Amino acid sequence: MRTVYVVGTCDTKGAELGFVRQCLRDDGVPVCLVDVGTLAGPREHVTPDISADTVAAFHPEGARAIYESGERGAAIAAMEQALSAFIAARDDVGGMLGVGGSGNTALVTHAMRVLPVGVPKLMVSTVVSGNVAPYVGASDIALMYSVVDIAGLNRISRVVLGNAAHAMAGMVVHAALSQSSTRVARGKPVIGITMFGVTTRCVDLLRERLDNEAECLVFHATGVGGQSMEKLIDSGMIDGAIDLTTTEVADFLAGGVFPCLEDRFGAIARTRVPYVASCGALDMVNFGARDCVPPQYTNRLLYCHNPQVTLMRTTVDECRRIGEWIAQRLNRCDGPVRFLIPERGVSAIDIEGGAFYDPEADRALFDAIEATLVQTTQRRLQRLPLHINDAAFADALVAAYRDACDAGERASASHHATR
Repeated sequence: MRTVYVVGTCDTKGAELGFVRQCLRDDGVPVCLVDVGTLAGPREHVTPDISADTVAAFHPEGARAIYESGERGAAIAAMEQALSAFIAARDDVGGMLGVGGSGNTALVTHAMRVLPVGVPKLMVSTVVSGNVAPYVGASDIALMYSVVDIAGLNRISRVVLGNAAHAMAGMVVHAALSQSSTRVARGKPVIGITMFGVTTRCVDLLRERLDNEAECLVFHATGVGGQSMEKLIDSGMIDGAIDLTTTEVADFLAGGVFPCLEDRFGAIARTRVPYVASCGALDMVNFGARDCVPPQYTNRLLYCHNPQVTLMRTTVDECRRIGEWIAQRLNRCDGPVRFLIPERGVSAIDIEGGAFYDPEADRALFDAIEATLVQTTQRRLQRLPLHINDAAFADALVAAYRDACDAGERASASHHATR
């Protein structure tokens, strides 16, 4: 059984962290208490297994980046980096449990996101009843509201912290069962597919066609969807991708509510997995309810997808920028990349007679991608006179993915032959 790392600021939360450690010990789970406190002085209530000085030394600039920062916020931010590097260097992490307020929640969850999906992660915090997206990101972090402030042990905090410790023990003790089921599921290659409501038809067709040869994981392209898929690719849990719906790029460049990050497509470059991409839903930028659309966009072509989601049609200039941005990042990918362009529309409403039908804007997008993408033997582009939800387009995507897999195998064989 691997070790549970209990992490917190022993300079202010020592008694609470010690209580959690003892609960885990009572459950028979190996546990290591890690101090990330940034205040100097003795730890009166608990003796950590890993001192704050030890963690601080993992900062790229050394411990002085934390202790000589001169300001609490800067010290916490520096300790984030140090803890992330410390956790990344450990090879025995069976789970990670954090306890704290706003500063410690940001610090500990930052390090939790370094861990692969599937490693149990649980944060007990005073601030997780609000917007938790910055803490969770694309990871599988579980959050537990502390109810009372983490300021001493009492009849409420003992119950909450005890529940957290026992929940973590359960996850770690039963990890072997989870890993066994994962191995069974991975008997077939795993493919990541991105989807939006307006590309669902194509995704359904892809799943039907690939069902016998692969396990398909579908990711909703709502900003965190693409991040989640790429995190799993980086973690080695996805073997390739059909990135049909790259709409998060449009939100990133135009200020929508479902943006990707600057590192979009980064996992593809780092891992060189077989990869097929397309233009799914690049005809739209997402906002909330109609009255949430930014003032500078109120005169644009808007479409009410539902009472909580308003879509804005991308313009010729925006489409040109989107196409260039995507192609520039795909140019960094040396693995097998195939990009397929559906010339008759990129979403269910970008079709002749549809609300977002705009051949000029689509052409600007397609031409920008083709002009910017540097084609090689590994990186290829194909334009097809099809709509993205046509059955024939799904067939072309599957064929392209199989071709990319074959190209990846040939490249791997050639590499090993020359070693």
